[in-house]
Amino acid sequence: MADIISLLLPFFGLILIGFLAAKATKQPADALGWLNTFIIYAALPALFFKLVSRTPIEELTRVDFIITDIAATYAVFILLFIIGRFVRGNPLDECTIQSFAGAYGNIGYMGPGLALLALGEAAAVPVALIVCFENALHFIVAPALMAAAGDDKRSAGRLACDIVRKVALHPFILSTAAGFAVAALHLEQPAAFQRLVDYLAQAAAPCALFAMGVTLALRPLKRIPAEISYIVPAKLILHPIAVFLALAVIGGFEPVWIQAAVLLASLPTATNVFVIGQQYGVWQERASATILITTVLSVASVSLWLIAIRSGLLPLQLFL
Repeated sequence: MADIISLLLPFFGLILIGFLAAKATKQPADALGWLNTFIIYAALPALFFKLVSRTPIEELTRVDFIITDIAATYAVFILLFIIGRFVRGNPLDECTIQSFAGAYGNIGYMGPGLALLALGEAAAVPVALIVCFENALHFIVAPALMAAAGDDKRSAGRLACDIVRKVALHPFILSTAAGFAVAALHLEQPAAFQRLVDYLAQAAAPCALFAMGVTLALRPLKRIPAEISYIVPAKLILHPIAVFLALAVIGGFEPVWIQAAVLLASLPTATNVFVIGQQYGVWQERASATILITTVLSVASVSLWLIAIRSGLLPLQLFL
């Protein structure tokens, strides 16, 4: 238990510091812009490049791992979509945001820092693969469903081009692709370049967590959605269970890969869900409330998942 506390205290402590700093200084939301720019365009891409480029190429081509993880994530997405659409009778656009709220975890900001801290460098590859491929698919699914709902007024051709451009030019995707190229070609990186990448990568987790705390403080809890009763357990409990069962049943994965995937699946709703809602003017306040509630509750739920992972309660050896 002491090990779990020592892992989580600095992690969630940084979020709390960002939250308190925002409340104390009362800076406008725009003041966070350059920090977010640094995180998205410099620090996290450097971290992903570092993790991937220094990994043997054979470990980077586990298509079975990627497909299984994404299938489990979208099984949760589809379940929530069905509940929202056919049980509650919500509009298509709202069902889309609700489903992302229950299946799109904060894997970019929170995932790498926590997984590497808890599981070590062996978790680097599965974390990088999950972050990049899940984000890429989310960037495709969200605008496609919003177009089907009629909230996206772009033509089909323009929409397809914008999706391709957003996926292909996203800093996470570009940095991971560059890392793949370096690993595949066994390129030697100059010492000065490696040092720069290391400096940027070391800043990724602290800056991302601090920014997340600030973001939570700037989005007060105004409207709690009725759907929170099933979105929260889906995100914090069902999603990691689904990922664990899928990977364990398929088998053939290193225990740390399964553990990393489960840990990332247990993370709270991504702030990008609010961004998507804001972009289309759908479910904005309720998305913000969902992010805040799942983040607060994740202090307990992520702790429990870490205890299960670190203590060997997940029966990984039965499926290897």
